[in-house]
Amino acid sequence: MSTENKTVPMLDRSDVRVTHAEGISGTIRAFIDRVKSGDLGSLPVIVGLVLIWSVFTALNPIFLSSNNLVNLLFDCSTVGVIALGIVCVLMLGEIDLSVGSMSGVGSAVVGVLWVKQGLPLVVGIAAALAIGAIMGLLYASLRTRLGMPSFVSTLAGLLALLGLQLFMLGSTGSINLPYGSGFVSFGQLLIMPDWLSFGLAAIPGIVVLVSGLRTNTQRRAANLSSGSTGGLVFKSAVISTGLIAVVFYLNMGRGVPWMFGLFVSLVVIMDYMFTRTQWGRSMTAVGGNAEAARRAGINVKRIYASAFITCAMFAALGGVLSSARLASASQQAGTGDVNLNAIAAAVIGGTSLFGGRGSAYSALLGIIVIQSIANGLTLLNLSSSLRYMITGGVLAIAVIVDSLARQSRQSHGRA
Repeated sequence: MSTENKTVPMLDRSDVRVTHAEGISGTIRAFIDRVKSGDLGSLPVIVGLVLIWSVFTALNPIFLSSNNLVNLLFDCSTVGVIALGIVCVLMLGEIDLSVGSMSGVGSAVVGVLWVKQGLPLVVGIAAALAIGAIMGLLYASLRTRLGMPSFVSTLAGLLALLGLQLFMLGSTGSINLPYGSGFVSFGQLLIMPDWLSFGLAAIPGIVVLVSGLRTNTQRRAANLSSGSTGGLVFKSAVISTGLIAVVFYLNMGRGVPWMFGLFVSLVVIMDYMFTRTQWGRSMTAVGGNAEAARRAGINVKRIYASAFITCAMFAALGGVLSSARLASASQQAGTGDVNLNAIAAAVIGGTSLFGGRGSAYSALLGIIVIQSIANGLTLLNLSSSLRYMITGGVLAIAVIVDSLARQSRQSHGRA
């Protein structure tokens, strides 16, 4: 009985070199495949931001001057913090219409306790955050225990908080904060040292590289497919180079504001919470299908409570930062378009109104888009009516893109 010899193909070093050489192209192809499947990520908002900046720069070159961009970052920080909280409730398919009034109460609490009562500033900030936590817990209880839609409960909260704000400020309707204080300087003047801003700009790329290499090592140890090292290095280099270039340009003017640094720090923390913790995964599960999440053992009521509490506390913190930015707590704080801008920023940035999908970076990208529109129209000395119309149009486009991407993902999943 004869035996047939069979040869087993071996992977030589040339094959490995080809695999690594195709790392960058493979990364690009993977990105294109994700876009085709409906996973657009931040691509639409980045494209929109480039278009907005290009138009305003063509109409007024001052728009992209370093000092103007620094002012834009100062303005982004206050409403951006509020938008970061909105992301939490939108991920559950809920809404909080009272964030503007909550921010107004936050600024009023700081003004009353710090200026009028003479208490330490930290006490005023803590009290503002505590009121936010209480309101968030109330909204969650009305939603989970009584079944009241968040649209209704937070609309009632908007009116109640507006009345509380007017009551606290009294007949004068305004409280001026000490202009020479460090708190006001933080909101208007303080800039990071150049060495610190450059160092912080280099960190994201390094983190992407280190975490990616660790993930690839773990996957190879488990005999699973892993990403390309070349593509990972390329991605890390692009991130670091881009951020360092931005910081270099801002430092040609005043530099990077500390208040914007605080906002970005909160974004990074919340991104970690959304993507790396059980709480974040539970948020996504509840937003996708609350009943399925409950049957899987997730405490849905606790998730709702944490989301509404986080949202209201961020709204109060946004009001505190707004008082530092304006050096006052007044009846106008939190009114006007603060509510709509915060919600629009989260949606424009990529957080889905349908729940189950969102990112902390949505708040960052979305508020930069909205403030860019406001800043550009101000430089052109155009009416604020145009800002409302343009922002509304951008919001509508963002929702349409989200709906189409959602349909594309569903059809791709069925295929």
